[in-house]
Amino acid sequence: MVRLLLVVAVALTLACSGAQAAKLEFDAVNQAQFSEGEPKGVDPMLLKAQILLDRARFSPGLIDGRLSDNFAKAVAAFQAANGLPSDGKLTRETWNKLAATFAGPVLTNYEVTAKDVRGPFTRRIPARMERMAHLKRLGYRNAREKLAERFHLSEQVLRMLNPKTGLRKADTTLVVSDVGRGDPPAAVASVEVDKASRQVRVLDPSGKPLAVYPASIGSEEKPAPSGAAEVRRVVHNPTYHYDPKFAFKGIRTKRPFTIAKGPNNPVGSVWIDLSIESYGIHGTPDPGKIGTTFSHGCIRLTNWDAEDLAAMVKPGTKVDFKDETAQDGQAQ
Repeated sequence: MVRLLLVVAVALTLACSGAQAAKLEFDAVNQAQFSEGEPKGVDPMLLKAQILLDRARFSPGLIDGRLSDNFAKAVAAFQAANGLPSDGKLTRETWNKLAATFAGPVLTNYEVTAKDVRGPFTRRIPARMERMAHLKRLGYRNAREKLAERFHLSEQVLRMLNPKTGLRKADTTLVVSDVGRGDPPAAVASVEVDKASRQVRVLDPSGKPLAVYPASIGSEEKPAPSGAAEVRRVVHNPTYHYDPKFAFKGIRTKRPFTIAKGPNNPVGSVWIDLSIESYGIHGTPDPGKIGTTFSHGCIRLTNWDAEDLAAMVKPGTKVDFKDETAQDGQAQ
């Protein structure tokens, strides 16, 4: 019994020390500096780097303060655009270039409004698409999800930044990321969908990237198209229409159905319609899965990246699909 109590005591001590180590302090993130080595878990330096990348439109996807493939790809894209070796590793030289893009604090305060906590929310959303069609709206599940998405944060990081703050009342002050990207660039020539790297790039007339976003692109069941296309229209807050000819795996009904609008709709908060029938670039209800899962043939971005892209394109904007090449060790 004594030995068991000692084991429990040690476990609790380790758990408490781990929680303390994982705590994100306002100043620790804003004043974070580059340090060598591979950070473990949620790290203030990585969180600051992700926010800076997001602001510069080299999107890491969901901001979670952790090392990930999306973060490495965003770093590599930023490095390539700034004439640095593009290995995707956060070096001191990369950090200095990144820190020079924004001199202000990356964390700021936000006062929760009555609208934030009022909703309307859709607290229970079924997993099956056929059942989603019975809902009147695919809204956020709660205020936490809504606010986390507004500031491009994982819900875990939002909680860590605000450990003693509830989200049920207005006039509450939260610590959030400053992800203001500024006005969209005007000189957009085309959009490139890179299947191999799972990225979407916005290019200027010289081919320089103006924005780079992680993406989920097609699947074996329904691969993304090839060749050239163009934007036909942009639809904000779209409904989703399922046609049985899509024959998606897991959908049993043979009848068409429509899923109501809302950010947790299967195509998220915006649909960029392409000239290839039934294909588009759109948002998602699951930002943490972007770049790590496949899609039903279309190009899926986080809602905030899809909305950012939607503000840059217009009918007629060229969209080029870059296939996997033999050089990459992939089939053409």
